[in-house]
Formats: sequence, structure tokens, C-alpha cells
Amino acid sequence: MEETFKDKLEKLANGEITEIKITAENFMDFQEEFMNFPQRKRVVGIAGHNGQIIYHFER
Repeated sequence: MEETFKDKLEKLANGEITEIKITAENFMDFQEEFMNFPQRKRVVGIAGHNGQIIYHFER
């Protein structure tokens, strides 16, 4: 079973993972889950090259 963006956001908040890499191709799918994530104000994204964004959780 493929891990969802909701699962990844929860793992990020719990400290199980340190970052989530999002590409331009999957940004809209991620954005939908991100906007519904209760702790989204603590998730910070840094834009990179070719539309890639790396998100991490501020503790």
C-alpha cells in the first residue's frame, strides 16, 4: 500500500521522518492534504530547483 501525503505529514509531525520532498507534478495532491492538516502552520517549505519543495516540521 502506498503511503499517502496525510501519512507523511503525520510522520513529519511525530518526528518519524525529517522532511517531505514534493515535486511540481504532485504538488496539488499534497496541497489538498496539507490544507487539511491541523498543524500545517508548523510545516515549513523551502523551494528548490525545478519546482521541488522540501517541507520540514518546526519544533
